[in-house]
Amino acid sequence: MRYQGTVTSKGQLVIPVEMRRAIRIGKGSKVRFELIKGGIAIYPEQDPIDYYRGILGGRGFPADFEREPDREIE
Repeated sequence: MRYQGTVTSKGQLVIPVEMRRAIRIGKGSKVRFELIKGGIAIYPEQDPIDYYRGILGGRGFPADFEREPDREIE
């Protein structure tokens, strides 16, 4: 994919939607910039908490899991 853009007077650049979708970034996403030979590379920065969010979703407790009964508050 090759796209062209224009840098504004504030140093801003619009990343084409196809590229944003390809690296899964959207409004408010954090990105990392790296200087590479002859240009700049942009990588998505993912919060470690977001990375692991939902990893165990839907599994619940094993069928043989013994749960301690709820205690009454005195």
